[in-house]
Amino acid sequence: MLIPLVSSPFTINNFHLDLKLHKQIPTASVSTTTLQGSHSPQIFLIHYFSVAYSSFHFTHPLAHFLGLKVSSAMERAVARLASERPVVIFSKSSCCMCHTIKTLFSDFGVNPAVHELDEMPRGREIEQALARLGCNPTVPTVFIGGERVGGTNEIMTLHLNRSLIPMLKRAGALWV
Repeated sequence: MLIPLVSSPFTINNFHLDLKLHKQIPTASVSTTTLQGSHSPQIFLIHYFSVAYSSFHFTHPLAHFLGLKVSSAMERAVARLASERPVVIFSKSSCCMCHTIKTLFSDFGVNPAVHELDEMPRGREIEQALARLGCNPTVPTVFIGGERVGGTNEIMTLHLNRSLIPMLKRAGALWV
């Protein structure tokens, strides 16, 4: 049985899939398989043939056991915050590299959403979620167009190889 994936998020047999869709609907399907000795479908296999989306998360008790990426409520909150504007920066007010990145974007005329983790009630939890998502160091972390681009090194590399401005234009952060 093949079920096309056309919406996000959705739940099938207690598996919650949260697909991050990009410019096109992905060519993907979910099929069921049965564990040996079992009479009911237990595992969903994801077949995807497109790079139209970059991530999916399972929230199911067996997901971690099956080696699937498990997303916490705080990681989903980070994803929501990261997609609220074309450019989102997770920062700390006392971090000099965070200040440098915020100044760079400001000098370009970009008005990013800045989340100062040391000034937020749940900032420590957000920082831990960023670490679980692979952000090391956790600040500054920059999202452009809802996608994690990285920290200071990645942003400066993009800037020096002249890729940052086109990326900002594609995300709708610059109109020039």
